Amino acid sequence: MTHKITIERNKLRFSAAHFTTFGGECEPLHGHNYDLFVEIEGPLTADSWVVDFSAAKRLVAGICAELDHKFLLPTLSAALDVTFNGSECEILFGERRYVMPAADVAELAIDNSTAERLAEWFAGRIRAGLQELGADNLVTITVGVEEAPGQAGWFTLEF
Repeated sequence: MTHKITIERNKLRFSAAHFTTFGGECEPLHGHNYDLFVEIEGPLTADSWVVDFSAAKRLVAGICAELDHKFLLPTLSAALDVTFNGSECEILFGERRYVMPAADVAELAIDNSTAERLAEWFAGRIRAGLQELGADNLVTITVGVEEAPGQAGWFTLEF
């Protein structure tokens, strides 16, 4: 039998800048106040819970804090040419050139900084973090990344 817990919003949010590439185009640099929704499913442990709410919230809030007030850089993008020069990060897309402090860049192993890919990235990080905490009973983690009210990308990681 499978049970599910959900955690969302409150401290599960971050503000970040990004742009996405699509169809040979690049949207303008802009930012969002992102909110996360997380569902974790699995059979109950001997303690009669899927996973400790407090531990899950701390874990996800910590991941959000890593991205807060950063530029989200999709390091697997085929459309971007990225170079780190000491304390600077240079990003090229065609004739566009962005240079920013490397300390302000969150490097993410994704191909585009869409809400869907961010949700997938979060799901992987949450799974790894929960496994480190000993949660071996889980069967799915679903993450929603809301970039504006009523506009979210979702991903479900099954294992």
